[in-house]
Amino acid sequence: MTRIIALIVIVGAAATAVLHFTYPAVAAASCPSCYGFTDLSDGVYVEGGMPPDRRAVAKATVEAARTRVRGFYGDLQSNPRVLLCATEACYRPFGGGSRGITLLDRALILSPRGTDTVIAAHELAHAELHRRIGLTATLTRSVPQWFDEGLAVVVSDDPRYLAPGPDRCRAEPGSDLPASRAAWIETAESAGLYARAACKVSRWLDAHGGAAGILRLVANGSFGEITADIGS
Repeated sequence: MTRIIALIVIVGAAATAVLHFTYPAVAAASCPSCYGFTDLSDGVYVEGGMPPDRRAVAKATVEAARTRVRGFYGDLQSNPRVLLCATEACYRPFGGGSRGITLLDRALILSPRGTDTVIAAHELAHAELHRRIGLTATLTRSVPQWFDEGLAVVVSDDPRYLAPGPDRCRAEPGSDLPASRAAWIETAESAGLYARAACKVSRWLDAHGGAAGILRLVANGSFGEITADIGS
């Protein structure tokens, strides 16, 4: 029995080490305290060195972002852990130069540049969609990446990519928006993909009753409607 326990401990330690070096974001989300994050309650964790006044702002920011996503869907089905970095050194191992990253519907990590309501809501919107469509559909990219990203822009009401007014488009979408995550990451900023995807999704929502259209897709599992309705 002692040998079995020792073997389990060794295997567990090895798996943890592999996870740390291969997927540090997943490891941090699984054990925030192991990476120096402090629990502020309600699933919010901040870098240990974050001053008290910034902790209060961070907590309020997350709550405001949750309210924004809830306002779109009517309720929240996801409840991801939210890890907020106070320094770039904290965030560098997780997301590099990005403002934030989402891990399925389980967690999101925000950089110091991403600790605002819009960015937090954007990442929470990803988590909410992933929760609603389910793990298999998320992992197989049943929902094209451009739709996932464009929807997050719309839900977060990001003024960088959405104009005021009935037609919120800042850029015409065109027909070459990437469906895969890899292709999206490669060209997202340089090709203005966020504005183009947001335009395409906002028009789709207008034509399908807003959030009700998303909920129908989820209920029917008919994600092919996205490309069938408005092109790939």
